[in-house]
Amino acid sequence: MFRILFTIFLLLSAVAVTGAAGTLYVFHQFGKGLPDYRQLADYDPLVMTRIHAGDGRLLNEYAIERRVFVPLNAMPGLVVQAFIAAEDKNFFEHPGIDVTGVARAIVTNLKNIGRGRRLVGASTITQQVAKNFLLTNEVSWERKVKEAILALRIERAISKERILELYLNEIYLGFQAYGVAAAALNYFDKSLDELTIAEASFLAALPKAPNNYHPIKRREAAIDRRNWVIGRLMEEGFISPDQAEQARAESLVIRKRQETQFVRADYIAEEVRRELLDLYGEDKLYKGGLSVRTTLDPRLQDMADRVLRQGLEIYDRRHGWRGPLAKTPDGANLYQAINNFEPPKGMEGRIAAIVVQLDDAGVDVAMAGGDTGRIPLAELTWARAWKKHEKLGPKITSPGDVLAVGDIVSILPATHAPGEEDAVGAPYPSGTFALSQLPAVEGGLIALDPHTGRVLAMSGGYSYERSVFNRVTQAFRQPGSAFKPFVYLAALESGYTPSTLILDAPFVIDQGPGLPKWRPANYTKKFYGPSTMRLGIEKSRNLMTVRLAQAVGMDRVAEYAERFGLVDEMPEQLAMALGSGETSLLRITTAYAMLVNGGRRITPTFIDRIQDRNGLTVFRHDVRECPQCLAPYWTGQPVPQVPDNREKLADPGSAYQIVSMLDGVVKRGTGRRIRAVGKPLAGKTGTTNKQVDTWFVGFSPDLAVGVYVGFDNPRGLGLRETGSSVTAPIFRDFMQAALEGKPGIPFRIPPDIRLVRINGSTGAPAQPGEKGVILEAFKPGTVPTGESKLLAGEGYTPGFTVTGQSAGNGAPSTGTGGLY
Repeated sequence: MFRILFTIFLLLSAVAVTGAAGTLYVFHQFGKGLPDYRQLADYDPLVMTRIHAGDGRLLNEYAIERRVFVPLNAMPGLVVQAFIAAEDKNFFEHPGIDVTGVARAIVTNLKNIGRGRRLVGASTITQQVAKNFLLTNEVSWERKVKEAILALRIERAISKERILELYLNEIYLGFQAYGVAAAALNYFDKSLDELTIAEASFLAALPKAPNNYHPIKRREAAIDRRNWVIGRLMEEGFISPDQAEQARAESLVIRKRQETQFVRADYIAEEVRRELLDLYGEDKLYKGGLSVRTTLDPRLQDMADRVLRQGLEIYDRRHGWRGPLAKTPDGANLYQAINNFEPPKGMEGRIAAIVVQLDDAGVDVAMAGGDTGRIPLAELTWARAWKKHEKLGPKITSPGDVLAVGDIVSILPATHAPGEEDAVGAPYPSGTFALSQLPAVEGGLIALDPHTGRVLAMSGGYSYERSVFNRVTQAFRQPGSAFKPFVYLAALESGYTPSTLILDAPFVIDQGPGLPKWRPANYTKKFYGPSTMRLGIEKSRNLMTVRLAQAVGMDRVAEYAERFGLVDEMPEQLAMALGSGETSLLRITTAYAMLVNGGRRITPTFIDRIQDRNGLTVFRHDVRECPQCLAPYWTGQPVPQVPDNREKLADPGSAYQIVSMLDGVVKRGTGRRIRAVGKPLAGKTGTTNKQVDTWFVGFSPDLAVGVYVGFDNPRGLGLRETGSSVTAPIFRDFMQAALEGKPGIPFRIPPDIRLVRINGSTGAPAQPGEKGVILEAFKPGTVPTGESKLLAGEGYTPGFTVTGQSAGNGAPSTGTGGLY
């Protein structure tokens, strides 16, 4: 008996040793040359960067592969539990290979062979990760051995959580979905945290064979498999029997994924892309899975785009017709010509059409595809021929004055005839169109929060498709009189008051040997004698501004220009006081914002927050600490007080005095068109020599807005075209829309400011019954007593007569001359 037992023991030992040796040999042979599994520890899938508007809607995506990666700690427990219950219940116990599962699969497969059923596998989640990341989908026992070897190695090098995270983000689940997040969207149009038990169970049923459980083509099989996963969840104790019963009763409803809602703001999207590129580099931008929340307000952005385009079109129509898009050769097939015509970029809703016939009442046109229409004469009368220096040709009396057969033009649908003074006339029949043209002029508009610097809207040109050049951030032009508030601010900070009298009279400076004398002039070429500082800025008087800058000192003016970020370094020359130094619309609008916020520094930003692929915040524009703001819920505690650590650039009293004076520009000065908004607004026009550049920069108490219009290749905008006629209407229309339905908020007055009734013309304290009285803002100790000194300055030419009439040509041969 002993011999028999000993013999059996030897035989079993021999089998065990042989088996072990065989196993080691197999592992050795197949383990050679396998992929480096350690790369999985540092594996970061290529994940797209998503840019969001302030309301969370998508602005843009930057990616090489459009993949959604969700960290394991951000996944709902239900989803993770469903996949573990369905795919690998012993995942957290086995070393990469589930021996129990393999044995169970062997027994099951022996039974299935006899019954003719499909064989089952015993791959663990770790083995599936090995296959998906490091091996091919080849069906062979060699691949299974390599898969097992890699699984054992992976488990020694990587945590269970990391393995599970890789698996759930990479697994193919059908419906063109890689990873559970994409599958939740593609099958149910939901995020992971919105899935029901039944929906999570269905997704967990798919890894083995998504096509076998297609929810439409193989609906019954899909429901059976889903219900099996629900049962596994209940067996593992993840859900209760009642929950399981309710989940099984739930219908399997597939919801088509909605189209992603994109916000259109091309210029802001490009500015954000450039900033991300500078911060993180190209790899991080296109592969790093950043989530960027911008400052963009889509409502204001739509308004900005609309009013800027409208303003540019109105100016363009004022200066006539520059001709058709193209002319068709004589004898050509007109319908074939329009079908083959490629419209220019930036048509913005316009339609290309070809003229096929003219008569006294209008023009017949044809469009690509065979549609036809008619342009009545009333829609052609604006199209007087454009002449050099933005002048107009003769009036239009017939369609032939404008168009000829074969001309290819751009048109817009027209519903009503034009009435008198912009009123709407009689309705047109269907198929009626108006002649239009793409503006040659360009411009920009920016709106920002003056308290934080958050850019709420920005339109950098008429059409991003036509030109990616951004006139808000990239164009540097002379601001003209829009610079003047900073000359006056320097004076107020030096002890002057808004009622200080300054002489408006001829001013002459000797520029040195061989150079002509510099004689700046007012826009009107007139002189107005002693006037208050307030009148100087309200009426945009050049001579007063130069005289004031000379008295204050250009070093002081330059200091404030640099302090407020208008320029990096400004030459200390008097011509600079009239805005001859170049700046951008972004810079000058930010500078104005720092006037209305009480003289505090802000940094303009397009980005509120950046999070990495794991949801960790890596950038915040507002870096102030506020522990009380992190309270999980309201318990009646006081409202948190966020510290104001903004640098003080000017005395709040001085800043308010400038705001008050700019309020006067809108009420009584060059910005009177803005009054139509009916809300407290302030701002300043700007126009440079020969009307090359026009500006309007201004604000309400909580919104700063800047508008610029000019040609990309600088040339004059035309006689009498100024900031008042070109840019102020655009500012007005934007503010009208932006502030609609909101109460008018008065400008905030610092506590030490005194409002005193004075004579608006003389600056002296008002007398009872006096006309022309205004409330003027004074800092402590500066209230006028009745006596005033006149600032004449060194460039004063004695003996002149104040007539209010023209006093010579006034145009200097050098310097900035009549900047208005």
